[in-house]
Amino acid sequence: MKSPTAGDLEECLLNKVLAPSQFLVTVPVKGLAGYREAREQRWRYYTLQGTRLSCPLQDPEGLQQWLEVEQFMKSLWQWHKADVNIEGDIVPAKVLQVFRKLVENAIGTCRLSGKVSMLPHHAAAAVWVAVETPTCQVELELVPAVEIPTAWSEKARWPPCLKRWPSRQRVECIKSFGFALLACSNYHWQLSFLQAEQVLLEQLDEDGGCRRKCLQALRQVKEDVWCPGKRPVITSHHLQTVLFWTCEKYPHLKDWQVFGKAFLRLVRKLHKCVSQHFLKHYFVRKSNLFRSANWGELDAVAQQLALFLKNPQISLP
Repeated sequence: MKSPTAGDLEECLLNKVLAPSQFLVTVPVKGLAGYREAREQRWRYYTLQGTRLSCPLQDPEGLQQWLEVEQFMKSLWQWHKADVNIEGDIVPAKVLQVFRKLVENAIGTCRLSGKVSMLPHHAAAAVWVAVETPTCQVELELVPAVEIPTAWSEKARWPPCLKRWPSRQRVECIKSFGFALLACSNYHWQLSFLQAEQVLLEQLDEDGGCRRKCLQALRQVKEDVWCPGKRPVITSHHLQTVLFWTCEKYPHLKDWQVFGKAFLRLVRKLHKCVSQHFLKHYFVRKSNLFRSANWGELDAVAQQLALFLKNPQISLP
């Protein structure tokens, strides 16, 4: 892993400032190429010192997996070192330890100490920094990412048969962007489809519909009324997932021509998911995006959504 340069760090910060609703910034790490799915499952757990734990821990969930250096046809020598590798496994917690030190060094080297500061560990596996902007302080979660642009994960069995949205041609285009693996837990790498999701978002309204406008409005009301705060239980990713599911159920332009009706349809879908504490990931459908959320906070948001749906005309400030 190479230390982020001044340009790399400033680009990440600029992207955050321009898109304040995005709190997660993925930082690509280099030196791994030619990915292939693991044929043999070697489910092992370690301490950060490299000692194997004798008691079994929780197996990977739908979006999680182990990662072995042998899964790559090419790998730089750094990925075989003990600071990130234990018995052939690339351990995300150890990768995060190295990454945290690199970020600390980069802040000093790039002379950003007056603008950027490291935050205490909010979780066992996260690198948080605070960025001073002209208007406010912004918190960023920086996550190392192994990009896999040459394959589509076998766990992402998408789309199911007989779906009209998106088109078959669009599906093939989206899959061509591959996926990524994020180091955001102690033992398991998390699947991410940020590029695929971005392409899907950019091409939402080629038919002239109002899907993007509905998402922007949903995000704004969520941030201002239903779920304000720096680390809300409902994120922009949750909202776009709700939109994707709704687009799949309502694939026709006629369902997205009247903004008011389309917006309320999204709010009803969001209310149902929040109330049930269950929102399927759009690509990996066995994964619940609310699995680790605080249920009390979800219930509070569900009440806000219910009040809005009773009388949308007067529920907003």
